[in-house]
Amino acid sequence: QVQLVESGGGLVQAGGSLRLSCAASGSIFGVNAMGWYRQTPGKQRELVAVIFSGGITKYADSVKGRFTIARDNAKNTVDLQMNSLKPEDTAIYYCSLVTYVPRNDYWGQGTQVTVSS
Repeated sequence: QVQLVESGGGLVQAGGSLRLSCAASGSIFGVNAMGWYRQTPGKQRELVAVIFSGGITKYADSVKGRFTIARDNAKNTVDLQMNSLKPEDTAIYYCSLVTYVPRNDYWGQGTQVTVSS
């Protein structure tokens, strides 16, 4: 069983920075992707950033140039450095791990990020 544990959320003023961390434990096999999604009340969960085991990254347009995702394959950890935060970045952020063979999706419990104006 795979578990994801997130840390690093909190309250910050607009223009500030936060760093989210996620550690995956358990039996993880094969090519995978680790990433961060976020969700606000009444809206669907949306992709923020993802990084594949080969190092390729993908970002939502709204965070490009402000957020950076990085992972440590040996430790199965993924971090999200968030700079120049805006009030619209306020959301619950979820860590995600997807394995492709076999196909499985895992989620963390979520961590609140609040950006005040």
